[in-house]
Amino acid sequence: MDAAVQRAKEPQPAANAAPAKDPVEAYGWFPCLLSLEVPVSRFTVGDLLRLRVGSIVETSSHHTGDIPLRANGLLIGWTEFEVIGNRVAVRLTELA
Repeated sequence: MDAAVQRAKEPQPAANAAPAKDPVEAYGWFPCLLSLEVPVSRFTVGDLLRLRVGSIVETSSHHTGDIPLRANGLLIGWTEFEVIGNRVAVRLTELA
């Protein structure tokens, strides 16, 4: 009985209130920055200074290893590398 009284005291949404919007509709246009954290071993400041267009950097991650994916710095999931034609892509494998 006390629980029923407590629920009756809680504010109820108005009958004519607009339904909640789908987040994709409400925020789908909002830009965000996606970033991948690829581990690189034995990389020095000298290596960084020598980087040029076409440089190849060896990663310490296996091509199927889980790579963290962040949106605006917030971890949103894990990915793995995939080769599509002559491009490297990442496939989302798990949501955080």
